[in-house]
Amino acid sequence: MGRFGGRVVPLLIGVGLIVTGCGNESRQAGTATATSPPRSSSGSADPPGESAAPPTRSQAPPESPPAATTPSPRPEGVLVAGRYQPLWPFSGPEEVADWERAYRAEGREAWRLDAARTALAFTRDYLGFTDIDRAVKTVREGRHARVHVGSTPEEGSRPLVAAIVHLIRYGSGEHAPWEVVGTDDTTFSLTVPRYGASVGSPLTVGGRITGVDESVRVQVRHPGTAEPVGESCCVSAGGENAPWSGRVAFRAAPGRTLTVVVSTGGHVAPVERFAVTGVTT
Repeated sequence: MGRFGGRVVPLLIGVGLIVTGCGNESRQAGTATATSPPRSSSGSADPPGESAAPPTRSQAPPESPPAATTPSPRPEGVLVAGRYQPLWPFSGPEEVADWERAYRAEGREAWRLDAARTALAFTRDYLGFTDIDRAVKTVREGRHARVHVGSTPEEGSRPLVAAIVHLIRYGSGEHAPWEVVGTDDTTFSLTVPRYGASVGSPLTVGGRITGVDESVRVQVRHPGTAEPVGESCCVSAGGENAPWSGRVAFRAAPGRTLTVVVSTGGHVAPVERFAVTGVTT
C-alpha cells in the first residue's frame, strides 16, 4: 500500500462524509461507541421484505467496463428485504432462524442485535481490517442502520472514518438480527461490478477515488472461509474523483453470494478507506 508518513488526503480526516450510496432515504443521526464483539464463525442469511432503495453508486468510469456481468436471478426469499445481497454474518433465512432459536434459548451472540458491534465484527473479523476499532457514528432509520467505522491513528487526534457500513434487520420480529448489505461510498467508490450482478472469474473491478499516491487492494470473500477466495494487489490510483480499475481471479462454487472488497491506505494507517459490494456466482 502507500508509504507511511506520506501525504495525507484531507478528505480522509473527520467524520462528516457525504453519503452517495445505498439509497436516498432521509436519515436520523445518532452516535455509538462500540467495541468489537468476540470473533465468531461466519454465517449468512436471507430475509423477508422491507422497502428501501438498493445501493446506488456513482457512474462507473469508462476505462473499466463490466466483465460480462448480468443481474442475479436469485429469488426474493434469498435477498435481504427483497432486494439486498446478504453479505455477513448470515447467508440465508435458515441461518437467521437457527440463530434466533439459540438466542431465545441461551442468549447466544447477543451482539448481532447491535448494529455498531455487527459492523465492527464485519470489518475486523470478516474483512480482516483489525486496525479499524471503533464505531464513530451510527445513523438509524427504521430497520436500516449506517455505521461509520474507523480508527484513531494518533493519540488525541480525530478519528478517520474508513467506510460507512450499511446494515438491515434480517427478517421480522423484535429479535431480527443485523445483516451487512454493503457500504455507502464517498471519496473511494466501487461501481464495477454492479451490485447484485452474477459474475465469473476473472472479474473486472473499478470505481473512482480522490487521493494522492493511492494503492488499491482487491479481495473477493465468502462467509465460512478465513482467507479470500481471490486477491489482487495493487492498483496505483490517485487524483480528484479519478477512475481506477483492475482485475482479480477467484474460485467459488456456483450459487454463492460473494463480497468484493477494495481498500487503500498506508499514509497514516494500514487501511484508511474501503468499500464493498455484493455479487453472486
